Amino acid sequence: MVIKKDLSYKIKRYITHFLLILILLSTLFPLYVMIVTSVRESGNILPNIRSLIPRNITLQNYIDVWKSGNFHRYFLNSVIVTTSVTLLNVIFDSMVAYALSRKPFPGSNIILFIIIGRMMIPAQVLMIPIFILIKRLHIYNTYWALILPIAVQGFGIFLMKQYFDGLPRELDEAAKMDGAGDFTILFRILLPISGPALAVLIINTFLTTWNAFLYPLILTNTDNMRTLPIGVAYFNTLQGIDYVHLMAGSTITVLPVIAIFLAFQKKIISGLTQGAVK
Repeated sequence: MVIKKDLSYKIKRYITHFLLILILLSTLFPLYVMIVTSVRESGNILPNIRSLIPRNITLQNYIDVWKSGNFHRYFLNSVIVTTSVTLLNVIFDSMVAYALSRKPFPGSNIILFIIIGRMMIPAQVLMIPIFILIKRLHIYNTYWALILPIAVQGFGIFLMKQYFDGLPRELDEAAKMDGAGDFTILFRILLPISGPALAVLIINTFLTTWNAFLYPLILTNTDNMRTLPIGVAYFNTLQGIDYVHLMAGSTITVLPVIAIFLAFQKKIISGLTQGAVK
């Protein structure tokens, strides 16, 4: 009986691993196709099965894309906007979460409920009000228009609050006895030990901001203020269906996201498995 149970367990494990490998390959295949196409000299996306194996590899497509039009400016805009939004979310989301977690006050639960409710509203619903507000503030087609609407987000507040709730309050009390104020407790005690939650917040904010298309499209109207997703879309329109260069531009857009994920992957997995979200 023991041998049969062990054999059954091994078979189930092999089947599970096989299915997971299939899922992994199906997930990575589009990325592989994009990279293989981007280093080809010319042609469509995988016109035949032999195209899966790259031949006559060239990096000239990347050079052409970088030098074409204003692509380097799109990249710079994405870096500025994404870095600013991520930094502001880490600071402001943590501050709001600290107030809700460590400084309860009358109506704090209502505020938390409103924040969670705001997360359920699709971005398209707020598109027109935000556009009107940006125009009336006279910051349309500026970095401020791309940064301010998402400088604080409900997901980050909820995430950090739940993580702070799980940290012992004795840390705060000990710091207060040493004369520490709220900012010192937050930035020098709680945040340094909130690595998993911060990693999840950073990668989520970076990913959503870097890939944002709708709001940068409606809040800018000049070529110098476009971000990478819009730049790639316009590149396709202007150049026609030039797959090798289009895939090269898409690869350049994806590389920073992959780099950020690899840098924070251990913290992200730790945050997801050890209760970053309570």
